[in-house]
Amino acid sequence: MTESFEAYKERIISYVQGREPLQMQAQTADILESLVSNVPPEVLLLRPLPGKWSITEILAHLADDELVGAYRIRTILSMPGTGIQAFDQAEWAIRGKYAAVPVRDSIALFRQLRQSNLNLYHQLEPAQWDFYGIHQERGMESIRDIALYYAGHDINHLEQIRYILSGAGRD
Repeated sequence: MTESFEAYKERIISYVQGREPLQMQAQTADILESLVSNVPPEVLLLRPLPGKWSITEILAHLADDELVGAYRIRTILSMPGTGIQAFDQAEWAIRGKYAAVPVRDSIALFRQLRQSNLNLYHQLEPAQWDFYGIHQERGMESIRDIALYYAGHDINHLEQIRYILSGAGRD
């Protein structure tokens, strides 16, 4: 059964309950690096189930998604109320050949983009946190919503990586 956009968003946001999203985001690159630092390449390419991403693909997705977030945040800041284009992450994974992207490159790109986004968040004026765009699938999203969403999105993918590393689902 496919999860609805509403259920997915609710689940992602629930991961952040009672925690500071920017602090969570600031830790993600280091956590990713520590999780995969000594993992053999063949394990990084294992898919837990058919059609599910490997750790290598998850890391490439995180880097691309951070790029998308950087663009969205800056677009909203320059044109509050603007439309926010959705993207097909499965198509990006195929077209971007995520399975062939070196893990080190994905983490480095993610780290650089995340730091740039965090720097921008820390410079926002209080009113700018409420600037919003209209996401094609999820509706109105403020800068505050995006920061919260990205922190929960990190947790979601960190849990997927931990699941793969635990060997769950392997024969």
